[in-house]
Amino acid sequence: MTTLYVLDVPENTAVAKVAAEDPAVTVGQIGPYFVISADGPIVIDRRATGCRHAVWYSCVGAVARGDHITQHDKDALRVEPA
Repeated sequence: MTTLYVLDVPENTAVAKVAAEDPAVTVGQIGPYFVISADGPIVIDRRATGCRHAVWYSCVGAVARGDHITQHDKDALRVEPA
């Protein structure tokens, strides 16, 4: 399972909302973090979130042990399973 943690602050809410639009992705919460999980890769389109670049590049709190961020640019955030 692929897991991405995003701090639950107003600026990052759109990231979790867009991730939740994918039927293969679940979004939950642990403490002050959104927990975004999927059996396969997680891909979030930056433009769909409406996030400005500074917020976009600072939204990642962590990924699960062994998972890898394979794309984090102006277009998308992609996390691949271990």
